[in-house]
Amino acid sequence: MRKIYQKKNVFEASLERLDLVYSRFTKVYTTFSGGKDSGVMLHLAIEAARKHNKLPVNVLIVDLEAQYSHTIDYITRMVSRPEVNAYWVCLPIHLRNAVSQYQPHWVCWDQDKQDAWVRSYPDHPSVIKDPDYFSFFRKGMEFEEFVIEFGTWFSEGKDTACLVGIRTDESYNRFRTIGNFDKKRYKRKQWSTCIAPDLYNFYPIYDWKTRDIWIANGRYKFDYNKIYDLMYLAGVPLSQMRLCQPYGDDQRKGLYLYKILEPETWNKVVNRVEGANFGNRYSENSRTIFGNFKMTLPENHTYKSYSYFLLSTMPPYLREHYLSKINKFLEYWKTHGYKEGIPEVADSRMESMRKAPSWRRICRVLLKNDYWCKGLSFAQTKREMEKQLNIFLKIPHYTTYVNQDH
Repeated sequence: MRKIYQKKNVFEASLERLDLVYSRFTKVYTTFSGGKDSGVMLHLAIEAARKHNKLPVNVLIVDLEAQYSHTIDYITRMVSRPEVNAYWVCLPIHLRNAVSQYQPHWVCWDQDKQDAWVRSYPDHPSVIKDPDYFSFFRKGMEFEEFVIEFGTWFSEGKDTACLVGIRTDESYNRFRTIGNFDKKRYKRKQWSTCIAPDLYNFYPIYDWKTRDIWIANGRYKFDYNKIYDLMYLAGVPLSQMRLCQPYGDDQRKGLYLYKILEPETWNKVVNRVEGANFGNRYSENSRTIFGNFKMTLPENHTYKSYSYFLLSTMPPYLREHYLSKINKFLEYWKTHGYKEGIPEVADSRMESMRKAPSWRRICRVLLKNDYWCKGLSFAQTKREMEKQLNIFLKIPHYTTYVNQDH
């Protein structure tokens, strides 16, 4: 998708997009995480709603429990404004834990683990902590599933717009969200996506750069999350400042920051989820974790033998999961030119592009704790999410795994 530059600036363009949304949709809400992008998005939405006489702004906040206290302070300030009507959701939602092989997922706000929570429920009237509040909710719903179900619930069958503060400059996946021409859009607007009948996501600040966020905060005196000030003092580049649940596949790279920025929060983060301190030990020194480095093969091992050794150290259900993916990977390449088996290594550039098979690719997936095996060209599926949730919630001996320090 080729970029086309216009004479107007991104701030003016975003206000025009919001004018379109508020003038054409019966119901509008915005998502808010407490981060820099969603913060600016909320400020812009308030101004647009005021112009169209549609205040207060409806705001969805999915609180993932393991948050900086500065983030909660910022969210509290914003939802306490009279221009905001918030749905501050604190419910047991199923999340990825990429810092442990023994507990590859966790459930935030799990009543069964309340003694280990990172923090207590927020003290605000907009907080939703009763699982029966939403008729569609069930314990352990996946985050992505919840936000779609919420949108459908909120719409009440009317045309509904959800404002999402994502920027293509932030990641390649977000660029693909905008650049995808196969998706169903609203009136051919590339910055929109149909996610359910009568429900559209809109991305009004998709073309903003990181510097635009901070220019807007400074020029218009927008309130923002003060954790970014601490990140700046800690030497984190503006482009690398992220606010997400700390145990995810991408977010774990910033896990070490909890210890630096909020030591009191860090102690609780370590105790809350299996493997957090293990992940910290890797991310603190090299700012990388689980295989995002040049691998050193142990003595007397090939990549193939080392892969099987790593598999042998895993709990049975996890070993079965990886073996299933690896076998499918091997079968695919057997019918695509590798009848005698895949090589130990291939051209590193082709491996990184996922165009050449090798045992080194398999080994890297295992070392990175790449649960969905994205390094082998697989993707997350709803069926496997359900399977993992059943393991987490139902298998009696599961707790014997999570008590191990891995």
